[in-house]
Amino acid sequence: MAKGKYLGASRRSLLQQFGAAAIGVTFAGGLSACNRGGSSGRVVNFYNWDTYIGETTLADFQQASGVPVQMSLFATNDELFARLRAGNPGFDVIVPSNEFVTRMSQAQMLQELDHSKIPNFANLQPEFQDAAFDPGRRYSMPYTWLVLGIGYRKDKMPNGLVPNSWRYLFDSPQFSQKLALLSESADLIRLSAKYLGHSVNGIPDAMLSQIEQMLIRQKPHVKQFHSDNGQDLLASGEVDIVMEYNGDIAQLMASPGGEAFDFVVPQEGTLINSDCLCIPAGAPHVDDAHAFINYLLDGEAGKKITETILYPTPNAAARALMPDSYKNNAVIFPPADVMAKSEYGAFEGDEKARQYEEIFTRISAA
Repeated sequence: MAKGKYLGASRRSLLQQFGAAAIGVTFAGGLSACNRGGSSGRVVNFYNWDTYIGETTLADFQQASGVPVQMSLFATNDELFARLRAGNPGFDVIVPSNEFVTRMSQAQMLQELDHSKIPNFANLQPEFQDAAFDPGRRYSMPYTWLVLGIGYRKDKMPNGLVPNSWRYLFDSPQFSQKLALLSESADLIRLSAKYLGHSVNGIPDAMLSQIEQMLIRQKPHVKQFHSDNGQDLLASGEVDIVMEYNGDIAQLMASPGGEAFDFVVPQEGTLINSDCLCIPAGAPHVDDAHAFINYLLDGEAGKKITETILYPTPNAAARALMPDSYKNNAVIFPPADVMAKSEYGAFEGDEKARQYEEIFTRISAA
């Protein structure tokens, strides 16, 4: 089978071999190549998460359409939002998570999609063709869905321990200075509430104060608040246990030596996210942005993306082309009893979002 690759290593190999410009990648949200295309001046400026595209997808789209793609990388939804809050610097397609689709659409930071230009919408599983966070899919097309959990090194777990509670990350010294937490403020706070027995939504102020104090107490034991590179920290041995997305750990487990690692969704349940393809307000290349989104929803293109990134796909046409080893992978598709205890986070207004960001700032400064 064609396995997904641990891109924390393979990306660096690509860059060493060809250079970033050769594969259309810039870093730290840079737009050095923005608005520069081929002789026609056409280009798609794509703002994406790290390790989140097929190895040949950008080149394949250019070959099919004649339009190059310039991809820049961000690490958190907070970074994405902050980058575009003052105005779109030139991006054509972005990949916010579900609650940020709501937040950005309410802030008029997204433009409505023209579904007539996205016929591959028909490839999506019916349950993803509408969404509570974006009714009628006015602003977003689903790219992946995912869950947060705990990645860990099996040989560092005492007596074969499976760390199946958020307690090991949020409220225990057991893995002091060998654990890492995600720096996405809302996700960290929502999952702390889940650990304390509350929904990830509607968290009362008293519990937010409790969460803040708990994480400040835990901070001396935290090696790093990471920006979506927890699999790198785990692979390097810097940490033994990490809060991370299932697909990132699935990539690591599919790489050479991957049998040393595992992933578990804690018994308290987790946060479900859906990452989406959107066109930001002020996008300079709207027609080509629609064409690129439509291409990503193609069955064969979706298969190539999925076999590389190893995240759950909402694309029925792509999933049908994947082997059983993907479809039956419990890391990628957690068991039904686990999913029943898990929830989507809902955007609850700018004030609540700022409150989460301020809490995380105080935790970081403590």
